[in-house]
Amino acid sequence: MTDSVPADQASGAAPAGPTDPAAWLTLPDVAERLELSISKVHQMIRDRELIAVRRDGVRQIPVDLVANKTALKHLPGVLNLLADAGYDDEAALRWLYEPDDTLSGGTAAATLGGDHAREVKRRAQALGF
Repeated sequence: MTDSVPADQASGAAPAGPTDPAAWLTLPDVAERLELSISKVHQMIRDRELIAVRRDGVRQIPVDLVANKTALKHLPGVLNLLADAGYDDEAALRWLYEPDDTLSGGTAAATLGGDHAREVKRRAQALGF
């Protein structure tokens, strides 16, 4: 019997850290997935509907924040609450992906796509106080 090797280790890529998303999309990939122009994706980032950070010199968006043909429903509200609490994009990303066993998804980002998204919004709102 052989042990399977995770795809990221087999390719030589570093595995995701505790605060890193498992996969990323470039902005053109997001535009294609959402069937929007690249300028509309840039506008969504400026409007805090999506979060993009530089990885290897390229602006990228965590793949799990783009659900199917839309951004996660509650993501813009959470991003605005985090910005109001003084979080920059990198800090907001760390907060979204920080492991938390008290959330049903294990992280705020994973929980945003489920039935307990309001709890994530409540916690983000509490950061401002």
